[in-house]
Amino acid sequence: MDSGTLLSFLLVDLLLVCVPGADWAYVITAGLRGRSVAAAVGGLVSGYALHTVLATAGLAVLVAGSPALLTALTIAGAAYLVWLGWGVLRRPAIPEAGTSDLAAAAESGWRVFLRGATISGLNPKGLLLYLSVLPQFLVTRDARLPIPTQTAALGMLHMACCAAVYLTVGVLARALLATRPSAARAVTRTSGAAMLGIGTFLLLQRAF
Repeated sequence: MDSGTLLSFLLVDLLLVCVPGADWAYVITAGLRGRSVAAAVGGLVSGYALHTVLATAGLAVLVAGSPALLTALTIAGAAYLVWLGWGVLRRPAIPEAGTSDLAAAAESGWRVFLRGATISGLNPKGLLLYLSVLPQFLVTRDARLPIPTQTAALGMLHMACCAAVYLTVGVLARALLATRPSAARAVTRTSGAAMLGIGTFLLLQRAF
């Protein structure tokens, strides 16, 4: 695996990560509600760490080859997104000015982290990314590094991309909308609707 291969994967991966989805919706919501953006992003990245471990160990292929297991993961992840999205739509309130970020982080940081890990960990789209995109960049002929090592390296690069993009999104959302309560509530509702819509789509996709 050379630098050209890594750069190509980085460009493709950044393009995918920069497409708004459930991860974006969650980190924006966490930031606008006064919760720790770092905890939310850490949770999301931890979920992808699980995908990396599965792919490196070869277990991802087994999951993809088991329709029942993949369906169960899809339903669980989609239902969780629907639940989170509905909760955000019901309570789109934004913290008032002067709320301490440190206090909010201490109060709910661990819960925010776990929710993020659940969202990305149960996201079958993330698993399929490791199965369909990542393998295209593995060097199988005359490779200097074993396939598991290459897989782990690309997986960690994906995690780094997620961390950089999601931290930027969360911090910018909080900075730009902190003094605009009405705009912040609108964005929060949009994020909740996105999670609800994505979860519903995945459920309907499996149902039909």
